[in-house]
Amino acid sequence: MSNENKRINENSKQEQLDTFRVNDEGQKLTTNQGLKVSEDEHSLKAGVRGPTLMEDFHFREKMTHFDHERIPERIVHARGFGAHGYFQVYEPLTSLTKAKFLQDPSVKTPVFVRFSTVAGSRGSADTVRDVRGFATKFYTEEGNYDLVGNNMPIFFIQDAIKFPDLIHAVKPEPHNEIPQATAAHDTFWDFVANNPETSHMMLWALSDRALPRSYRMMEGFSVNTFRLVNEEGRAHFVKFHWKPLLGTHAQVWDEYQKVAGKDPDFHRRDLWDAIDTGNYPEFEFGIQIIKEEDELSFDFDILDPTKLWPEELVPVRRVGKMTLTRNTDNFFAETEQIAFHPGHVVPGIDFSNDPLLQGRLFSYTDTQLSRLGGPNFTEIPINRPVAPVHNNQRDGMHRMTINQGQTSYHKNGLAGNSPSPASPAEGGYQHYAEKVDGRKIQARSDSFKDFYSQAIMFWNSQSEVEKKHLISAFHFELGKVKSMDIRQQIVNRLINIDARLASEVATKIGVQVPEVPLEEVKQPTIKSSPAVSMMNTVHSVKTRKVAVIAGDGFDANTVAFIQAIHEAGAMAEVVSARQGTISGQGGESLEAMHTFLTSDSLLFDAVFVAGGENGVSAIAADPKAREFVQEAYKHYKPIGAVNEGTSFLAKSIDMLLSSDETDALQGPGIVTASNADEIAGFSEKFLEAVAAHRFWDRPI
Repeated sequence: MSNENKRINENSKQEQLDTFRVNDEGQKLTTNQGLKVSEDEHSLKAGVRGPTLMEDFHFREKMTHFDHERIPERIVHARGFGAHGYFQVYEPLTSLTKAKFLQDPSVKTPVFVRFSTVAGSRGSADTVRDVRGFATKFYTEEGNYDLVGNNMPIFFIQDAIKFPDLIHAVKPEPHNEIPQATAAHDTFWDFVANNPETSHMMLWALSDRALPRSYRMMEGFSVNTFRLVNEEGRAHFVKFHWKPLLGTHAQVWDEYQKVAGKDPDFHRRDLWDAIDTGNYPEFEFGIQIIKEEDELSFDFDILDPTKLWPEELVPVRRVGKMTLTRNTDNFFAETEQIAFHPGHVVPGIDFSNDPLLQGRLFSYTDTQLSRLGGPNFTEIPINRPVAPVHNNQRDGMHRMTINQGQTSYHKNGLAGNSPSPASPAEGGYQHYAEKVDGRKIQARSDSFKDFYSQAIMFWNSQSEVEKKHLISAFHFELGKVKSMDIRQQIVNRLINIDARLASEVATKIGVQVPEVPLEEVKQPTIKSSPAVSMMNTVHSVKTRKVAVIAGDGFDANTVAFIQAIHEAGAMAEVVSARQGTISGQGGESLEAMHTFLTSDSLLFDAVFVAGGENGVSAIAADPKAREFVQEAYKHYKPIGAVNEGTSFLAKSIDMLLSSDETDALQGPGIVTASNADEIAGFSEKFLEAVAAHRFWDRPI
């Protein structure tokens, strides 16, 4: 591909969208037909106090459009947020696939990514315990390719026919439409209790994976098994991964619930601000490959969507990188109207017989037809491929293309049988020639009937901190279930996974602990998988947000420290007793963006308390300043202080701990400096603590 063609490919989607972008600034108001409007304050009436007249076409058009501005929200993944970017492969994958976007490392393929929650409505909060969607649309030269995944590698069910039942169970209960955006209620856990295939996924869904720090620090998985097919027609089974370069990090449950009230748009705002400030989110694209001849070589069925492929058995090969570089111009036109479908593939990518995937290939098109008003949803600008479209599918609601010519059928003679099919050599899609032989049957393979081995592996893989969080999550969720019978059924399930897990949960929710597993349980071949624990992730200070608590009279070290934060790739925002410019003891000035009322430590990754006698006195006069620091301490976050700020920090933590036995400033993740020598190395030590994310061994 020439350099000019590469440039065209890289910019193709944005240039296409440019033809639809409109800037209304400085323009005259018109109707949708382009007629200039002379009055937009008053409807046409029969007299100044008379009835509005039907002939007021502008009023009727304006109101009709308003009445229809909201399209039906997605049944699942209703609350989402998206961004544009590009993808580049690291090296040609010719031996595995003929997909062109996976061949040339110099080509930037445009992408649009939509992150989402699953259970909640569009109006729910970002920070809820839930699976997250991670859907990517590649605008390739061969057509659109949609990789529709989640932030967890497995799913609740094995067959798509049960998907409506799962969603009906997890959604608000039909008799009262309660609760919103949570699985902590009877119908969901009743479904879990009566469907043992959910056992593995329940541990993932109640783990810290369900509480991501941000979309930028969240893994993505295809969940389903696909095929890669090369030019010779040889196929390999594949699972796809997105690995965030910032690592995979979470928040804590108490923090999540409070953030939902402080900033329900927390994840949206985080993604928007990161891109807006040039801190572009990056994800490496990984693949797990299994040869066709090895399909039956594992102690689990590789087509079972409730099973992952342990990375210790099937390593993830990182083959490319995606970078998100542009926010949307209009949320509705782009994020809300984008339509994904796992059946949108390109040559070189094909399907497996994963029964969950097979059902998804039907349901997504059906959903888009309903949600977006007809079969022409692919003509909406955000959904348009950059590859040309030629077929005989014309007309229908909201048709944008003006097709020329007499014929709209195949085969034809009047138009020389055009548009005509393309051969595989010309880029025509060719389905993989898999041999299929079997009776028509409604049944499940015996290889799918192992419900516990990987759940046991997941539990064994968790650190002690993560296990405690899991137990607390079960306590919270099942504590909201009114039926004691359902609670008991879930504990009867947990005993098949781990005795400690079952015992501690049973004690918390007031039910009996079974003495032995109640079902035949297959033990995992791999006892634990380090890749499953979030404790083994990448740690980076980049893009972390530090709250700098400072008041009028802050000391001279503060400005230099803020500069060090920015130079390390993190962000610092000043929180004070008042907004606006605050002055330092040496004449320096800082802009306080937040007060202790308008912000909270929940919205930051770390806290730093500046020195300066007058500055600390101004801070200490506000009781909410102490609460700010205490909240950060309770959530295991890094906290730093220098000079007089250390005494304020010590008093705040001492009040929280109510104990004389603990030295508040010696706890994990607490970094202080009180003299020139300590201050010289303070920035480096504090930023190391910020990169560590949390300090779980802190006494609380």
